[in-house]
Amino acid sequence: MSQKRKKPSLQQKKEEVNRKALYWTALSVLLLIILIAVFVIIGESTNP
Repeated sequence: MSQKRKKPSLQQKKEEVNRKALYWTALSVLLLIILIAVFVIIGESTNP
């Protein structure tokens, strides 16, 4: 009988995808905060 082999490359790829997802999430949140700050500054500057 043959034993089932574990695939270490699958685990490594899974961690890489998680790292990419973390970077994208952090970048998206950062851009959203910057966008809100810009709108607040523009809104305050247009008020008389």
